[in-house]
Amino acid sequence: MLRQLLRIHLAPYKRAIALLVALQLVQTGATLYLPTLNADIIDKGVVTGDTGYILRYGGLMIAVSVVQVVGNVGAVLYGARTAAALGRDVRAAVFDRVQSFSARELGHFGAPSLITRTTNDVQQVQMLVLMAFTLMVSAPIMCVGGVVLALGQDVPLSAVLLAVVPVLGVSVSLIVLRMRPLFRLMQERLDTVNRVLREQITGNRVIRAFVRDAYERERFKGANTELTDVSMSAGRLMALMFPTVMTVVNFSSVAVVWFGAHRIADGEMQIGALTAFLAYLMQIVMAVMMATFMFMMVPRAEVCAERIEEVLRTETSVLPPASPVRELPRGGRLEIRGADFRYPGAEEPVLHGVDLAAGPGEVTAVIGSTGSGKSTLLGLVPRLFDVTGGRVLVNGVDVRELDPALIARTVGLVPQRPYLFSGTVATNLRYGRPDATDEELWRALETAQAADFVRELEGGLNAPVSQGGTNVSGGQRQRLAIARTLVQRPEIYLFDDSFSALDYSTDAALRAALARETADATVVIVAQRVSTIRDADRIVVLDEGRVVGVGRHHDLMAENETYREIVLSQLTEAEAA
Repeated sequence: MLRQLLRIHLAPYKRAIALLVALQLVQTGATLYLPTLNADIIDKGVVTGDTGYILRYGGLMIAVSVVQVVGNVGAVLYGARTAAALGRDVRAAVFDRVQSFSARELGHFGAPSLITRTTNDVQQVQMLVLMAFTLMVSAPIMCVGGVVLALGQDVPLSAVLLAVVPVLGVSVSLIVLRMRPLFRLMQERLDTVNRVLREQITGNRVIRAFVRDAYERERFKGANTELTDVSMSAGRLMALMFPTVMTVVNFSSVAVVWFGAHRIADGEMQIGALTAFLAYLMQIVMAVMMATFMFMMVPRAEVCAERIEEVLRTETSVLPPASPVRELPRGGRLEIRGADFRYPGAEEPVLHGVDLAAGPGEVTAVIGSTGSGKSTLLGLVPRLFDVTGGRVLVNGVDVRELDPALIARTVGLVPQRPYLFSGTVATNLRYGRPDATDEELWRALETAQAADFVRELEGGLNAPVSQGGTNVSGGQRQRLAIARTLVQRPEIYLFDDSFSALDYSTDAALRAALARETADATVVIVAQRVSTIRDADRIVVLDEGRVVGVGRHHDLMAENETYREIVLSQLTEAEAA
C-alpha cells in the first residue's frame, strides 16, 4: 500500500526527484572520495615529508568538501519541498474523498478515525518520504561505494565486511518484523484516544450535569494507558535497534584495527590505507545506521498508508451522475415514489414503499413515532442517502440524475441538529449564497425570529460564532440555521424537526413569518409537536417506515388511529378539536 500510495502521489514530482538523486550522488561521491585523498596525504605527504603534496591535496580536499556541502544542502532542500508537497496532496485527496462520502460511509469510519488518518497518518508517510530523500537515497550508494573503495585499499582486510553486513541485516530485520504489528495497534489506539477526547469535549455539559467527571477521567486514563503501553513496547524495540548496531560496529572496528596492525607490521599495508579503510568502514556502518533509522519508520508508515488507502479506495454510495442534469424548470415539485431504504447489513428496511407528493405553495408535514424513518425520508431528497428502491423526483427528474450543485440550489435542508461553523453570524448565513447582501441577511433573520438577539450581540452580523455554534443557545442555533436556509432561497424547504428548541410563542411567530416568506415554495416539515404541523395542507403519518395515513388534521383525527394516538399524547380532546 505504501509503495502504491507513493507511486501515485510522487508521479508529478519526477523531475524534482531526479535532481535530488543527482545531488545525492554528487555529495555521496564527494564523501567517498575524501578518505582516499586523506590516505594519499598521509602515505605520500606526511610520511615522506612532502609539504607541497600536502598543500595541493589539502586544497583538493577542501574543494571536494565544498562540493559535498552544496550537494547535501541542495538534496535536503528539494527533499523537504517534495515531501511537503506529497503531504499536501495526500491530505487534499483524503479530504476530497471524505467530502464525497454519504452519511453511510462517514458512519462506517467515524469522525475521530478520519481526522487521525488525514493528519497523523499523512504526517507519518510525509516524514518517511523526507527521511528517504535525505538519508535513504545516499545510504545504498555509500554502502556499495564504501565496500568497493575498501576493497581497493586492502582486499584481505575486507573479509571483516563479509561478517559485519549480514549480521547487521539480520539483526535489523528481526527487530523491524516485530515492530510492524505494534505500529498498527498504536494507530488504532490513537483513534480511540481521539474518539474519547472528542466525546468528552463536545459532551462536557452532559458530563458536568451528571457529575461524571471521575468516570470520564478513568475512561480517558484507560484509553491513554493502552496507547502508552503499545508505544512503550514499540519504544523498547526501537531502543534495542541502535545498541545492536553499535555493538556490531565497535566489534568490527576492533577487528579491523587488530588485523590491520598486523598487516602494517608485516609491511603488507600502509598506515594511510588503514586510516582510509577505517573511514570507509565507518561510512558503511553509517549507511547501515541510516537504513536502520529508515526501517524503524517504515512499519508505521506502511500501516498509515494502508489506513489512508482504505479511505481513498472507499467509493461513496451516493454516486454522482455520469451525465448530470444542470438545469430544471421552475416549480419545486417534490415526489417520492415507492421509496425503500435499508442500511447495509440491517435485517429490516428503514422505509418501506413510501409515497409522498408536495407542490409549491403547499405545506406538507411528516409525523410519526421516534424511529419511524422521518429524518431518513427527508435525507433522501438532498441525497444524504440514496434510495435502495423507488425514486425521488424534483420537478419530475430523479435526484440521482441531477448535478449536486443544482440540488443544493433547489433544495434547502434545516437538519435536526443544526450546525454552525466557526466564523461570524454573516459568514454562516452566507454559507449557501456568498453574494447575499446585508439586507437579505437581516430579512432572513427577521423571518427566523433571530434579528433581535443578533442585534444584541457585540458586532451584530459580525459577531463571532464558535465551532458548532456552542456560544449561542439551542433555540438561537436553530433560528440561525433556518435563516441560513432562507438566505439560500431554494424552491423546496425541508425542515427536519427544526422548531423543537423553540418556545410555543416563538414557534408560532416563526411559522407565521415562514408562511409569508415561503408562500410560493414547497415546504416539507418533520415535527414531533402536533401544534407545529396541525395547520399543514397535508399530513403524512409514518409508522415503522410505512405511510399509514395522509390527510388534514381533522380528517386524520377522525380516521387514523396512529395519528390520533400521537395527538392525544400531547393535547386533550378539546385542544385537538
